[in-house]
Parts: sequence; C-alpha cells; structure tokens
Amino acid sequence: MKVVLEILTGILFSADVPGDGTVADLKQVIGAQQKLPCDRLILLPGDSDRRHPIKDDEDGAPLVDVGIKEGSHIYLFFKPVDPDDSDQPPPPAVAVDSADASPEDQTVVT
Repeated sequence: MKVVLEILTGILFSADVPGDGTVADLKQVIGAQQKLPCDRLILLPGDSDRRHPIKDDEDGAPLVDVGIKEGSHIYLFFKPVDPDDSDQPPPPAVAVDSADASPEDQTVVT
C-alpha cells in the first residue's frame, strides 16, 4: 500500500507498506526513509473520518483499523525532545563569527 505523507514544512513524500501493515510498520518505513526517530513520530490521517492523531498505544493496530488505506494522505508531526532524556544528543552548538556580536551571542564550538 502506498501512502502520501506531509510534513508541516510542506514537504510531501510517499511510503510503501504492506497492505496488512501496522502503524509501527509505517513509522519504521518513515524513520528509515526520512532518517527520523520513529519514537517521536505523530501521524494524523488527513482523509478519513478520524480527526485525531494516532496514539502510541495504537502502534500495533493494522493501518486499515486507524483509517489509513491505499493513497491516504497523512500529516506528520513530531513529539518534542524531552530535555531530561539523557539518551538524546545535545543540540548542535553554533559559532558566531561576527565582530559586532555581543559575548552573550557567541558560543564556543569544541
């Protein structure tokens, strides 16, 4: 089954999953294809009667049971990063290379 996904930035892409695939299968395909963390993906079917995001406890549900079918348009959101999660990599440091930048604006990159 081929579905179309849309990230809020307007990027559209498609994903192929088996017809009997689950929500977790779709998240795995999206994660591998787009290099995104599967555990942060939020899926919102855009062309079904369902008007709420698919919950994490529905990851084992067949796609058809959550309103996703061949050609479905799905909006893709992301859960925020938990700042207390030590498994998450730190945000990248940004070097400021401007002579008129204040000391507060400058970050040392190691």
